[in-house]
Amino acid sequence: MYLNKPPWSEDLLHPSCSSPSASSTALPGGVIDLVKSLNKQRLYREITLALRTTLRDATAEFSFLRVKGLEKLLKFLGSVVESENMIELFRETQTFTEFQVVPVLFHYSIAPSKSGRVLKSDDKSSEERTKIASLPTSNEVALALQVLEGCCLLDRDSRTLAQQHMAIKEIVRLLSAGSTLVQSACLDVLIALMLDSLENQKVKMCRILIVGRWECASFLK
Repeated sequence: MYLNKPPWSEDLLHPSCSSPSASSTALPGGVIDLVKSLNKQRLYREITLALRTTLRDATAEFSFLRVKGLEKLLKFLGSVVESENMIELFRETQTFTEFQVVPVLFHYSIAPSKSGRVLKSDDKSSEERTKIASLPTSNEVALALQVLEGCCLLDRDSRTLAQQHMAIKEIVRLLSAGSTLVQSACLDVLIALMLDSLENQKVKMCRILIVGRWECASFLK
């Protein structure tokens, strides 16, 4: 799921220099601020909508539906890294429980409950749980680890949240018992989890890791 940029905002904020009337039609500062504000609101709505729909699939009962949701999440992260504004908005969404990606990854794909029942984050009663009808496959676990890697690279709080879910312990377990595909993804996630400061990392590196991984996954299909 890629986020599209509205052409009207680019035309207003960055008028073509080749236009003879470009210098004479400069917008007042108030209008530019309004356009930027509207564009930010639009991006936030699109990001929250994308997260809501992909997380719905990622919390499905059946593995093939969760795989579909994880693939969309990976593609979504590839879209987020295209600009600093989208990265900041993504970080903002991760402060809200309903949009947090990391807990979903652990509860449904990386370390699901042995009982096969998961308490949804928005449930008011501990008795309201969703049933996992099929256990995660190696492909699902590997995709979840790739999404986790992207979240940790983009969002410092997501890395902290992953540590609260005993990420290192679970990854070590998967390294010793998982398939080659899962083990490879585990090593990449370990690097992302052990970064001291996300701010010291180049966004370009995040783009290469996330977008490149999605393209490789698409090529192997």
